[in-house]
Amino acid sequence: MSNCTNLTLCNNETRNDSDSNGTLSTIFSIVLSIMLALVVFSLGCTVEALKLWSHLRRPWGIVIGLVCQFGIMPLIAYLLAIGFSVQPTQAVAILILGCCPGGLLSNIITLWVDGDMDLSLSMTSCSTIVALGMMPLCLFIYSNSWELAKSIIIPYYNIGMALLSVVVPVGVGVYVNYKWPSKAKLISKIGSIIGGLLMLVIGVASTVLYKGSWNTDMSILIIGIIYPLLGYISGFGIAVIVRQPWPRCRTIALETGAQNVQMCSTVLQLSFSPKQLVQMFTFPLIYASFQFVNGMLLVAAYQLYKRLFWKASKEISKKFPERCITVSELDINGIVNQDFEYEGVTHIGDTVSSTL
Repeated sequence: MSNCTNLTLCNNETRNDSDSNGTLSTIFSIVLSIMLALVVFSLGCTVEALKLWSHLRRPWGIVIGLVCQFGIMPLIAYLLAIGFSVQPTQAVAILILGCCPGGLLSNIITLWVDGDMDLSLSMTSCSTIVALGMMPLCLFIYSNSWELAKSIIIPYYNIGMALLSVVVPVGVGVYVNYKWPSKAKLISKIGSIIGGLLMLVIGVASTVLYKGSWNTDMSILIIGIIYPLLGYISGFGIAVIVRQPWPRCRTIALETGAQNVQMCSTVLQLSFSPKQLVQMFTFPLIYASFQFVNGMLLVAAYQLYKRLFWKASKEISKKFPERCITVSELDINGIVNQDFEYEGVTHIGDTVSSTL
């Protein structure tokens, strides 16, 4: 059984599509998988070994992300399914998606909002590992309301492959950054552009290939729109409460709201009949689309803020040139953050001026 790529759904078993459309979908999935691997490799080229080791040695940010991923997201999924009184098949699909680990979309958007790429990639890897135990546990806790959920099968093999698809390209990228840092910067810039084009292609292709899936209940559409946004807001809020640096707050927010849609679609295919899948595949497609749309809105808002902030910081630095520090040296209250010795920032917009 073929796997679905991130942000796309395999529904060849759920509808009587023509052979040409099925072939097109297969080719699209293969090409997309290769392109995603290249994008992940380019993201790995932004990672420094010392920073990555600092996160693994003191995994406070990773722990916060895991709490959001497997504590907040399944709970929100359950409350939305109950609150909107959706059909059991749709409720199970919502719950499964909520119990999945983080997806690659979060890594791409994290790069665009000047987040902590070392934390982002380590969180994605760790959440995929932890999903081996937390997915069954979360589904056991929240699925008692629906008899249909008893047939859910956890795809341990696919989870392992998803982990490899992140660890291997990132590992190669880290090595390239260590050996050839100048080339790694060029690769990361090219990868960022390719990632943006890839997300656009995914959105258009998914809409064309699975346009019939948008004919669904209004409640499912509303949940698909607000669920990823609730994830982003919850992750950011918790990171702020525990006083994480701003780059980490943005990273944890994106890791929380961007779920692994590929993992969800694989679980659905392994667990349910083609007749049930007709209703179930609708929600992951809608969620995938709006986690991307909401993410792009966050990127636009951040870039606008960054431009305004940079203009203001330039004016301050002219008046008070005595001392300059970086945003990542500050916690959320403006106090120098001495606990993260590897938290340097290379982005122009993250520089502020301060007098002491």
